[in-house]
Amino acid sequence: MKYRYIFFDLDGTLTDPGLGITNSVQYALRQFGIDVQDRRELYPFIGPPLSESFVKFYGFTEEQAQEAVTQYRVYFADTGIFENSVYPGIPELLKALNDAGMRPVLATSKPAVFAERILEHFDLKKFFHFVSGSELNGARVEKADVIRFALDALSITDLSEVIMVGDRCFDVEGAAACGLPAIGVLYGYGDEEELRNAAAIAKTVADLRELLL
Repeated sequence: MKYRYIFFDLDGTLTDPGLGITNSVQYALRQFGIDVQDRRELYPFIGPPLSESFVKFYGFTEEQAQEAVTQYRVYFADTGIFENSVYPGIPELLKALNDAGMRPVLATSKPAVFAERILEHFDLKKFFHFVSGSELNGARVEKADVIRFALDALSITDLSEVIMVGDRCFDVEGAAACGLPAIGVLYGYGDEEELRNAAAIAKTVADLRELLL
């Protein structure tokens, strides 16, 4: 399993954003009079587009969901964004991929402006050849759109050179929609059942390294 381009999800794949995302969701929900004490109830927000999650899990209208995203970013932009940690072994993996002549690419539904700040904060930006994310106005939030944007920007036509790595079904499904295989990682926020359609499963970062190198 050797590829030239390795597309990585961010949340739950490279970093553990659980504290920052759930704190930001808690902040947003409080603006609507909803108080969620157990942050584990908010873990499903990690991965999919935020507005969709507010609609799905709290019955918000589209207008309410957009306002909730705005409130989420009030907390996230300066505080929640850095309530985050890099999974052990990820910097070493990214360096090894570069040393082997492979090209890591970030493909996240998170706004690119936030993703860039996170990579820079954790000194990971130097390992990536391109960063593809959504826009603050809500454009390009679906994972398939994020992947297509990166493929187009890098002028990649041979899809056999590319694989997606992520921890949620959205990563696997988004990759499939673009004609790509995916590796599902179990150290993030997805489980084996939702990653059942992945080409391979990595339980740990060490497992992922073995699959890619």
